[in-house]
Amino acid sequence: MITHDGKMDDSTKKTLLSQLKALDNVKDGDASGHPPRLVQEHLQHHETMPGEIATLSHASGGSLKPQNSSTQLTEAVLEAARSTTMSPDQKAQAVYRHSLDLFSGLFETPTAEFIKNSKKAVGGVVDMILEDDDTAINLLKVTSHDFYTYTHSVNVGVLSVCLAKQLFKGKSSHNLREFGAGAFLHDLGKVKVDPAILNKPGRLDEWEMKRMRIHPYQSYRILMDTSQLSEECAIIAMQHHEREDGTGYPLRLKGREIHEYGKIGCIADVYDALTAKRSYKEGMPPFKALQIMKEEMIHHFEKEIFQNFVLLFSR
Repeated sequence: MITHDGKMDDSTKKTLLSQLKALDNVKDGDASGHPPRLVQEHLQHHETMPGEIATLSHASGGSLKPQNSSTQLTEAVLEAARSTTMSPDQKAQAVYRHSLDLFSGLFETPTAEFIKNSKKAVGGVVDMILEDDDTAINLLKVTSHDFYTYTHSVNVGVLSVCLAKQLFKGKSSHNLREFGAGAFLHDLGKVKVDPAILNKPGRLDEWEMKRMRIHPYQSYRILMDTSQLSEECAIIAMQHHEREDGTGYPLRLKGREIHEYGKIGCIADVYDALTAKRSYKEGMPPFKALQIMKEEMIHHFEKEIFQNFVLLFSR
């Protein structure tokens, strides 16, 4: 059960931990190349956007500034986020641009140090979003619609933190810095997915989709193995592809089984997937994407959270 302040009670924590323990034996696949049995059992079900997969920066040539260290990239994000001289529009563009540089580098080199520095940078961006309404609004407007994995990660992070700000306003029990870190790092597990699958310019076949659907667990494992796994990060990493009606993955959770943070991540993830431009299709305009989500996909989301998400675009 999720308490009114959005935190998990002991029973829900125990359930999540048992889910994670159940997945602890998931590896990249067995010697025959087939996904492990547990993944086959849990990951057979419909995905909202099957086959519309992100492209890793290193596989696409999309890396922005790989020559810079994680410390330099982190400081660039923090300097922009703390600026008091730029206009809200200029500040939003600078924060977004430097965040893309940082996450491009992270997906190139997902080391413990890089992940730690990325979380530090995200903390600065979260503070800015919470404290500076004008820049936060502009940040929603400047997001790119090119669907590289690092672009998608930044977009989902921004959307999720802005939505959490609206939902949890006045509540002190939420650690939105850690929540933001989980949202920005939710797809880190894609570094464990074969680039041939990530870069496929079309829909994935059944076996490829099974491989792809391991990435939430891989995100969890990377964060745990690098000592960066907080409760908030674990929830978003594992639950951003779960759906309200139980048709998601990796565990087919539904309704109250899904944490509020997972539901936020789900909505942000789907919206960015719909609006992203790919090699084989144009991205939807924001209004069209929201319309599709409301009219054709609303059973995937908690309605109240989705309604608050729509309000982000009415300013």
